[in-house]
Amino acid sequence: MSQEKVLLIRMQPLGDVAAIGIPALRYFLSRLSEANIEVLSFAQGKALLKLAQPGVRVFGLEQQEWPDNIIPAMETFLGLAEKIVSEDYDQIINLDTGFMPCFLARFLKDAGEPVVGNYMSISVQELLEQFQQQTLSPEYVNQPDNYMSSTFLSMARWHSPWWQGEWLPDNGYPEFYLRSCCGFDALQMQMNIDVPADKALKNQAKSTKVIALMCEGAEARLTYPFAAELQNRLADLGFCTWTLDTTQNLRNQLMKLKASDLLVTVPGDGQWLAATVDCPSLVICGEVDPRMLMPDYATDPVTAEKPEPMPAEELAQSIVSIFEQEIEDANR
Repeated sequence: MSQEKVLLIRMQPLGDVAAIGIPALRYFLSRLSEANIEVLSFAQGKALLKLAQPGVRVFGLEQQEWPDNIIPAMETFLGLAEKIVSEDYDQIINLDTGFMPCFLARFLKDAGEPVVGNYMSISVQELLEQFQQQTLSPEYVNQPDNYMSSTFLSMARWHSPWWQGEWLPDNGYPEFYLRSCCGFDALQMQMNIDVPADKALKNQAKSTKVIALMCEGAEARLTYPFAAELQNRLADLGFCTWTLDTTQNLRNQLMKLKASDLLVTVPGDGQWLAATVDCPSLVICGEVDPRMLMPDYATDPVTAEKPEPMPAEELAQSIVSIFEQEIEDANR
């Protein structure tokens, strides 16, 4: 009997691959231990998956290969579809919620490929006709609740304010998505990546606390505006700080996180990358409800009553309090 061949698709940003792609891959590796499981991912996400599971084949697109314009993007993804069809997979599982991966899944599904998971709600032919007739609405392409259908029976929960409900998973949104929306009840949130701690920072940590900073968000509204003041204040308080940069060598960045005592980050990739090496995170929430993220520590979210993020001095004192509490707990 030939070995079953399975493709997982997850092409979202880096932190999403860490928090959803890696646990999902390990879930299927444990459930389908005899299968040959491969992953379609994107840009730095590919490198991260290879660090997490070196024996798994990971392929996909580089950053510059995914066009911003929809027509070139469709051409690119149709090219990917040809490669996928030629691989003769026994099962294709699209865990992605983005428009283009759902477009890809729909094309494969209509071509007779064994697709499960999320896919575009209309056929590729209908999409092209609407585009040519200029009847395709931007809302359809930009809003998942318009374009996304799914074979996962509970995916409708993804569109709800789930963080306001009674069940708040320990790992926030990634665990909610995988266990509640996709129905992977037995999944364990195993996102750890085995790297050694950076030697220089590890030595530095013998004499002072090491704090990683990621204050620039994927969107301007999430960027912490007092980053320079915070870094200066932390230096005045005797902390060693460095800036997490996900455009640099990922293994080196993870090694530095491994040697750090805390990551202070805006919502985004940082928290989940830190989780892969057991580095605690303090999230500067901005407009994001901390119940969606469930970090180790979090600032209060920005509200209409309090529209400004926490000032640098106050945030620095909160960081001091975290370490003072750790010392107090250790001495009990």
